[in-house]
Amino acid sequence: MNIRKITVGGLSIALSVLLPQAFHLIGSTQAGKIFLPMHIPVLLGGMILGPVFGMLIGATAPAISALLTGMPPMVRLPFMIIELAGYGFASGLIYKTIGFCNRKYGTVMSLVIAMLFGRILYALTLFVAADILGVTALGAIEAVKATVAGVYGIALQLLIIPALVYTLRKVGFYDLFNEKGKAGAAKTRLC
Repeated sequence: MNIRKITVGGLSIALSVLLPQAFHLIGSTQAGKIFLPMHIPVLLGGMILGPVFGMLIGATAPAISALLTGMPPMVRLPFMIIELAGYGFASGLIYKTIGFCNRKYGTVMSLVIAMLFGRILYALTLFVAADILGVTALGAIEAVKATVAGVYGIALQLLIIPALVYTLRKVGFYDLFNEKGKAGAAKTRLC
């Protein structure tokens, strides 16, 4: 494994734990649901490091946050782990593996698709949990409520993440994580 990827993955997890705390200090306890700060490092980590690391960051960050800070609550933790793992995996797969990084507006398109994928996973897990556990308080409608509550966070992600990815690519940081040395790699820009 690449030591750079492990280091940036660890930093992404740390930011996923610290950013929500900063938002809670600035705002209220509801700031996390509104601004979705944990999602930013997960989505960004997937775009920089790829789908496997993105998924690992997304699965690990809420678990560590719950252990250290008590947020998310244990009741929501399994759903957030699946949702954030989906965000990290989809953002890395679409942007880095499939190659949206080479398209105009590829960052935004990757981000939107990853957000939809994560929310669909969240809705499916809530639906399955409600069906298996027979809890009527759970259900796919909770995913709709979470999306409506997090509309400011979604807008924030659409503003911040493309700008960060653009900046990281411009300064050459993003290129540190490209797989180089393959035949013909010098001729085509890899993601």
